[in-house]
Amino acid sequence: MKELRHRFPSAKWSNTNKAWYLPDLPSVRSALQINHREIGTDLLENIAPVNQEAFVKYINQLYLKAYSNNTIRTYTAEFAHLLRTLNHYSVNKLSQERLKDYFLYCVKKENIKENHLNSRINAIKFYFEKVLHREKMFFDIPRPKTPKLLPKMLTKTEIKKIFKQTENAKHLLMLQLSYGMGLRVSEIVDLKISHINSDDMLVLIAGTKGKKDRYTNLPHSVLELLRSYYKEYKPKEYLFEGQYGHAYSVRSVQQVFKNAMKKANINKNIGIHGLRHSYATHLIESGADIRFLQELLGHNSIKTTQIYTHITDVSKSKIKSPLDSL
Repeated sequence: MKELRHRFPSAKWSNTNKAWYLPDLPSVRSALQINHREIGTDLLENIAPVNQEAFVKYINQLYLKAYSNNTIRTYTAEFAHLLRTLNHYSVNKLSQERLKDYFLYCVKKENIKENHLNSRINAIKFYFEKVLHREKMFFDIPRPKTPKLLPKMLTKTEIKKIFKQTENAKHLLMLQLSYGMGLRVSEIVDLKISHINSDDMLVLIAGTKGKKDRYTNLPHSVLELLRSYYKEYKPKEYLFEGQYGHAYSVRSVQQVFKNAMKKANINKNIGIHGLRHSYATHLIESGADIRFLQELLGHNSIKTTQIYTHITDVSKSKIKSPLDSL
């Protein structure tokens, strides 16, 4: 038992079942040489037999289209919601009007927000257009108008406080790279040692959103911490490894940021993605070219990057309110 606890610190004993329990993580399955659980397996159990074949075909098509695991998880969850709602009614018999009724139910009864509804429509649209090849099925189904919210960000003073309150070297490096290179949380956990070129001060951000690799600059100020971290933790493949040797989980990195915010007494309702927003905003404030920033952030469209010009506009900062001249 001591060997088990040493190898798997998260193992827990159940007095009721008289057995040890481990979290069902890919890294744990690999360590125990257990086959990985396929995405959607748990969802299939709650779908009526009449729609199970449709669900399997749906997942297979997502894999064939080479969608990311995150997208597959999101889409299968949304499609499974429709199938559970239909119960024993075949999804293949749904008319456009019945689909409209379903989306109306999602809004009125479940009170889902605009972005969530758009995600659900996209997931279901995939089945009818890419599996059943009904291209005109969604022509007359209205899309919700999503609110144009500005990205949430932190000031430089707040970011300094967060770094100061983060004593763990691994956690500090995660947060500093997130802000210092404008990385998504998925890009942080996917960083490999082989991606870092300290000679040229470049980092390869591989397999990113949209499957488009890019290079970004490695901040000089992080080199000392990076080297001391490497000597202390000795990661083998991924720069940030979990307790079982595989990549650190996204949820764990998010929790690191949340704990740092709490210690720094910053009460803003903002997630770790706010560090990426802050990186972009502060670069714009320092006069960075918008096209250059687009490449650094890995945006496909310049329109996505231009949202940061609405947060910080040098010309606006020069305008004085008429109140000040009274």
